[in-house]
Amino acid sequence: MTLADRQTITPALSQWIIEQARAGHRPETVLEAMKASGWREDVALEALETVLSSAVKPPAQASLSPSPSRVPEPALGDSPATLWAHDREVRVVMSLREPRVVVFSGLLSDAECDEMVALAGARLQRSHTVDTSTGDSEVNDARTSDGMFFTRAEHPVCTLLEARIAALLSWPVENGEGLQVLRYRPGAEYKPHYDYFDPAQTGTPSILKRGGQRVATILTYLNTPTRGGGTTFPDVNLEIAAQKGCAVFFSYDRPHPMTRSLHGGAPVHEGEKWVATKWLRVDRFD
Repeated sequence: MTLADRQTITPALSQWIIEQARAGHRPETVLEAMKASGWREDVALEALETVLSSAVKPPAQASLSPSPSRVPEPALGDSPATLWAHDREVRVVMSLREPRVVVFSGLLSDAECDEMVALAGARLQRSHTVDTSTGDSEVNDARTSDGMFFTRAEHPVCTLLEARIAALLSWPVENGEGLQVLRYRPGAEYKPHYDYFDPAQTGTPSILKRGGQRVATILTYLNTPTRGGGTTFPDVNLEIAAQKGCAVFFSYDRPHPMTRSLHGGAPVHEGEKWVATKWLRVDRFD
């Protein structure tokens, strides 16, 4: 029996639709996912209308969503072509409102990129992620890069990049973590993930004592891979090519999938990819 022969609104399907709604996915996104899985459009629409109208009421949705926080934001109100970032102009290449993603070019010069790569190279080791169940760092199979951390203002080039980011995004330097530099060799990637700390995990309260929740990320490319290595946003089918000296900024005003800030590092197919990542917190990070 094929899927088309048995397309009925089962309890399992209803529960799945509810879970997608609670995760912040829009009905049109859920519809496309159902169609891609083989559901007829008429059945999928009927299921969405029936389940969402009866099971996911606005008050329930509101209670499931954390309150929004103030986030860093570049001054793009009148759609400028360039912005001043501490000591230089950077170009605004792309601006997406939802999710909030902005691409800048010229945040670092070629020489500054090369200097940061040279400073970081001797200290690289297998990249870790934060285990929010414990608050500790761990090696994760989803992240196959090498990395290291600079402390804030550890070198003049770090101080300069941090000052440019602070000016560009109107966010205090002290509310940022130290820069993390990563190297992705051919085949290395970072599978789609969120940068905020999951409030449901037991280790998150301990992590948040130091600076509060993450609310934005800015990733600066330190070289240009020959092939691959872009930054992907699966919820909106967006991929940004890695270009030396350019930066990708994205914010998330609450720790919830409704921010659509799911992102990843696509596999490097040829050459290497070097990036400097800066995470911004809601409060001072010491």
